[in-house]
Amino acid sequence: MILDETPLFDPALLQELDWSANKVSFSPPISPTQPGDGLVLRPLCTADINRGFFKVLSQLTLAGDVTPEQFIKKFEHMRRTGDYYVVVVEDSSLRQIVATATLIIEHKFIHSCAKVNLNKPCPFWIDNNQCGSRHCAVKPCKPNEVPDGIKSESYKIEFHSLYVSALVNRVSSTSPTCCLGVIPQYSEEAFSELEECEKADKLGAVDSSLSEKTRQALLEWNRHDDEADRFCEADDEDSPDSQYVDLLLNPERFTGYKGPEAWQIWNSIYEENCFKPYTVKRPLNPLASYAGKDEGRTFYRWLEGLCVEKRAFFRLISGLHASINVHLSARYLLDDNWYERKWGHNITEFQQRFDAELTEGEGPKRMRNLYFLYLIELRALSKVLPFFMRPTFQLYTGQTSQDQHNKDLLLDVLQLAKSFPLHFDENSLFAGNKKEAAKLKEDFKLHFRNISHIMDCVGCFKCRLWGKLQTQGLGTALKILFSERQIEALPKSSNSDPAFTLSRQEIVALFNAFGRISTSIKELDNFRTLLSKIH
Repeated sequence: MILDETPLFDPALLQELDWSANKVSFSPPISPTQPGDGLVLRPLCTADINRGFFKVLSQLTLAGDVTPEQFIKKFEHMRRTGDYYVVVVEDSSLRQIVATATLIIEHKFIHSCAKVNLNKPCPFWIDNNQCGSRHCAVKPCKPNEVPDGIKSESYKIEFHSLYVSALVNRVSSTSPTCCLGVIPQYSEEAFSELEECEKADKLGAVDSSLSEKTRQALLEWNRHDDEADRFCEADDEDSPDSQYVDLLLNPERFTGYKGPEAWQIWNSIYEENCFKPYTVKRPLNPLASYAGKDEGRTFYRWLEGLCVEKRAFFRLISGLHASINVHLSARYLLDDNWYERKWGHNITEFQQRFDAELTEGEGPKRMRNLYFLYLIELRALSKVLPFFMRPTFQLYTGQTSQDQHNKDLLLDVLQLAKSFPLHFDENSLFAGNKKEAAKLKEDFKLHFRNISHIMDCVGCFKCRLWGKLQTQGLGTALKILFSERQIEALPKSSNSDPAFTLSRQEIVALFNAFGRISTSIKELDNFRTLLSKIH
C-alpha cells in the first residue's frame, strides 16, 4: 500500500462553492480558494498521515495508534461510498495539516423506489440457469424517470458552514485546530452552528462547543462504518451495476421460475442456515426422500428441543417462505396468449402449498409462522417510531409540498402500530448468561446475513429483487428490535448525533417488506372466501 496525493473527493467541489452565501465576515477576507496566507484548503489524501493529520485529531480526542494500512483501508472505504467529505487545511510552508473538518452524508427515504444490484454473482455455487422467461425480467427506471429528490441524493452540501467551523481557531490563533463533526444536510441547521461560533467571545468557547461533538462523532465512526449492527449486507448504491427500480412497475408475482433451481435456494436456506443438523430431515423437502409422518414428528421433536432463539429463527424463515408462496398463488399467470396476459388467484396452487391434507399438516404450520413473522415486523414498526419522529428526518422525494404530508401519514401508520397490545416480547430472546447470549446473537446475525447472500443466487431477476428486498426488510426489523437502548437514547435535538440510524435502503426495505407481509395476510382471507364457494 502506497501513501499518495489522491484526493478523497473531487477538489472542484471546493472551487465551485458559492462563498457569497456565507454570513460570517473575516478580516482579512477568506474564501475556499484563499483561506489565509500560506494556507491551502483541499480534500484529505492518504499522504496526510505523515503531515500531522492525527496530531490535529488528537487535540480533541484520543486518536489511537493507526497504521498506514488501516488508514488507507478506511480512506478507500470512505472514497468508495462517496458519502464522506473530509477537508484539511495545510500550512504550505510547514507542509503540516493545521485544521480539518468532515461532512458525512446521511441518505434519506425514497418513496416506492429502490436501488438494487441484481447482477451480483452467486457466492456459493456456479449458477448459469438464469430464468429465460420474459416475466422474470426487471424493468429499471430510466434516468428521466427517477424523481429529482432521489437523483439529487436528498442532500445539499453546505461546505461553507463546515469550512468556517474548521477555520475559526486557525484565524484566531497560531495553534492547530480540528473540527470533526457530522453536519446535517439542511442549511438552517448548518447555520445554527455558525451562529454559535459567532457568539463565542474567546477561543475556549469555540473549543468547548466543538469537542463534545467531535468525541461523539469519533466514537460512532467505526460502529457505523463496519455495519456491525446490521443483519443484512446492503448493496453498494455506488456500484455501476446498481439500478433504480420502481417497485410498483415490477410487482411480485408468479413468473414461472420453479423446479430444482428454485428448490436449491430454499434447500440451502433451510438445510445450511437454520441451525439444523443434516441427520434431521425436513418434512416435504423436494430434494430429499421423505419417509412420511414419522419423519415429520422427528423434525418437530428436534425443533421443540432447540432454544427459543433458534426456534424463532426457523419460524421467521418459514413465515417469509410462506408469505412469498401466498403472493405467487395470488398473482399467478392464469392465461398468456397473443392478445392478453391474465394474472389472478390460483386456488389449486394455494392448496398444494397450504392445504392441511395435501401437505400432511405442514400447511397450517406455515400459516402460523406467517402470522408470527407479521407480529415481529409489526413490533419493529411500533418500536422505531422515535426515529421517524425526529425533526431532522424528512421524506425527501423532490416534491416539497408533499414531503411533510407524507411524513404525517407515515407517523399515523406507526402510531397505529404502536396502539396495539404487545405484539412480541423480544426481551425473552438472548437472555440469560451474557457471554452465551452474545455468542448466540452473533450466530443469529451471521446465519441471517448468509441467507441474504443466498438471494443473489436466485435465477429469476424479479424473484431476486423481491427476495432481496423482503430479506433485508426482515433484517432491518431485527436490527430495530435489538437496538432498543439506542432508539430510546435518540436525541431530541437536531444538533446531536444519533446512536441509532437507518440507511435509505433499510427504510425502503422495511416498509415494503411489511407491505408484502400485510398483503399476504389479506390474501389469506381472499383465498378462504374463494375456497368457501367451492366446498
